[in-house]
Amino acid sequence: MYRGQSGMWSWLLHRVTGVAILLFLLVHIVDITILGFGPTVYNNALQVFATPFVRLVSLALIASVLYHSFNGVRIMLIDFWPQGVKYQGALWVGVLALTLIGFVAMGYFVMLPVFQGCPPHQCGN
Repeated sequence: MYRGQSGMWSWLLHRVTGVAILLFLLVHIVDITILGFGPTVYNNALQVFATPFVRLVSLALIASVLYHSFNGVRIMLIDFWPQGVKYQGALWVGVLALTLIGFVAMGYFVMLPVFQGCPPHQCGN
């Protein structure tokens, strides 16, 4: 199951995406704390979140959340379904497929304002 096969990669990606989600939560706490400094400071901070770079980071967060959640379901299936270990490789391919489908669908809407070249408040974001 390990030594360069799907089990090892799923384990590694699960840990990396978990840490990425944790780091996002820490940034989110700081972001919410900025609200205490007044609406002007908070609105200026929100403008940073509309930049293309931060939108790309948001896409990484979306990919992390999707992979981490789908892989968590895969882990539960392996743990509680007697045939789960037998199909763990196929389940991992399913996790990757679902993650990719969700990522592409959400990525379209996250990056749309960047490609339209309009301010976020005019593009519905």
